[in-house]
Amino acid sequence: MEKDIIIIGGGPAGLTAAIYAARAGLDIVLIEKMFSGGQIATTDSLENYPGFPNPISGVDFSMALDEQARNFGVEIINEEVTEYHLTGPVKKVTTTGGIYTAYTVILATGAQSRLLGVPGEDKYRGRGVSYCATCDGSFYRDKVVAVVGGGDTACEDAEYLSKIAKKVYLVHRRDELRAAYIIAQRVLKNPKVQILWDSVVDKIEGADKVTDMQIRNKITGETKKVDVDGVFVAIGLIPNTSDIKNNIRLDNGGYIITDERMATNVLGVFAAGDVRTTPLRQVVTACADGAVAAESARLYLNDHMSS
Repeated sequence: MEKDIIIIGGGPAGLTAAIYAARAGLDIVLIEKMFSGGQIATTDSLENYPGFPNPISGVDFSMALDEQARNFGVEIINEEVTEYHLTGPVKKVTTTGGIYTAYTVILATGAQSRLLGVPGEDKYRGRGVSYCATCDGSFYRDKVVAVVGGGDTACEDAEYLSKIAKKVYLVHRRDELRAAYIIAQRVLKNPKVQILWDSVVDKIEGADKVTDMQIRNKITGETKKVDVDGVFVAIGLIPNTSDIKNNIRLDNGGYIITDERMATNVLGVFAAGDVRTTPLRQVVTACADGAVAAESARLYLNDHMSS
């Protein structure tokens, strides 16, 4: 028997959509290939979500969302989607564990870290190259590390790692940080963080593990070797849409295009959170997207299932 909604992705957008849909009495299933929370589960501290005067860890926030969804009876399945069939009145999603059908689908698949694409990055992944400071930072206590990037995530990672590592290099390709003012100021004032301005990483080297990286100044062309024990990459995201074909319209960056009701160009298919085109990718906006997507799916079901 078909479900009312299949939700793909268990991050803040997907879990919020599930909570709203379950409270509306809809028959839903949420499919998440890894763990609830998505990227927020790898964040050390969430301090800008309304209603939390004190910071909360990403793990705790994710666990609370997951528990809240389950308390409303949400069925959460940990399987990976291998194929989508989203056109037509009944949608079909094939996973590593089976086949699920529903009248609507909410895509909340999120985004993943963008790679540097330099020699040594792939070779030393997991042996000094990381994309999650809060996941791997504890391995670098009293060591020297580098963070690549200049946005919110990179600066937050540098700040977090400065509490663990002996020294943190922040490698940024521009001459000013792109992070929000309050986040950038913390890094600029942090004595344990040294910013390498106008610089890019050309190569990551090592033996069994990372030992150094080659840095190039974009203005002068000068290259130099910087000794580090670890390199944390934080240069942006790539939307998880490579497997979502089915005539779903994407923008030039690969993000799903939706209207203000989170509807895609395919009837009965909605998108929410980091996977869609949006001017701001934050937990609060992902949750808002999820709520809107669930309500839009409910209205779609009312219009199409009653006719």
